[in-house]
Amino acid sequence: MRRVAVAAVTAVSLTLGVGTGAALWVAGERQDVRDARDLAQARVEDALVAVRDDAAARAALTASADVAGGSAVLADARGALDAALAQGRQTWEASAGQVGDDDAPRAALAAQLEAAQAAVTTASPAVARALAAGVAGSDAAVQAAVTAEQTRAAAAQEVARAAAAQRPAARPSPGGSTGGTDRCATTYSGPAFYTSAPTDGGDGSNGRLPASALAAVSWARDSRGTPFYLRADATAALERLNGAFRAALGHDLALDLTYRDLDTQVAMRAALGSVAAVPGTSSHGTGLALDVPELPCDYGWDSAARAWLVANGPAYGWVSPTWAQRTGSNPEYWHYEYRG
Repeated sequence: MRRVAVAAVTAVSLTLGVGTGAALWVAGERQDVRDARDLAQARVEDALVAVRDDAAARAALTASADVAGGSAVLADARGALDAALAQGRQTWEASAGQVGDDDAPRAALAAQLEAAQAAVTTASPAVARALAAGVAGSDAAVQAAVTAEQTRAAAAQEVARAAAAQRPAARPSPGGSTGGTDRCATTYSGPAFYTSAPTDGGDGSNGRLPASALAAVSWARDSRGTPFYLRADATAALERLNGAFRAALGHDLALDLTYRDLDTQVAMRAALGSVAAVPGTSSHGTGLALDVPELPCDYGWDSAARAWLVANGPAYGWVSPTWAQRTGSNPEYWHYEYRG
């Protein structure tokens, strides 16, 4: 009996020991699984954090690039508008009095410039590009009008030269003789001189006027093709005068000399003596004087053209100065000056 009891106790003890060890082993295995799972979860979370951080960094980089790109597009568009405005203003100023009687292209350009200038600092890229295109289109229209008027004026000048060339060399004298000289022929017998172009690098002094101070008349050029330049305000007034002159007499005012640079003044003084002004003092050197052709029948003392110019010229700022009149100190029927 005692052995049986001992055996039973031993069996129970073994059973309990085995059961406890198994439980401990199972608990350990479960902890290992939990630890592994927690580690894996931590790794997943770390990976997700890295992905989110990377995505945020990419989004920030993209946003920065978009802002920089948008700024570049806006800067390019407004830069193009600024350039169009600068060119348009230059064309508008240079075309004064050079588009003939129809000033509509210049008026359209002025309106475009005003609208563009008002919006230049606030315009979006699309609006800035549209405004620049509008200014450029109006600018091109003005330049085309100037070219067309220059072509028309050159053709008219050529017609006038051809008509003058066909004029007979001699006309019968009042007594019927054909041997006399033509009373309508030019009264000038000196060497040929021509109107001057603006002076490169001119400082604005007499005979040194730069292009920025001068403007060409729209209807005529000299025989060498040089435009007749005057100071810009004088040109504008002469354009108005010529319109009235043409309406009254049926043709444009003919021109012989306008702006005279210093080198030409020196040459004329050397050739003509005291008849020509002292170099640096000529009213032509200021861009405020013109000479019509020295043709007594067309522009002489008793011509219809001179009578009209003397009577109506002052209303446009153009006068025959006292010294150049028939009773003046140096009579020149061909000379007129702008007094504003």
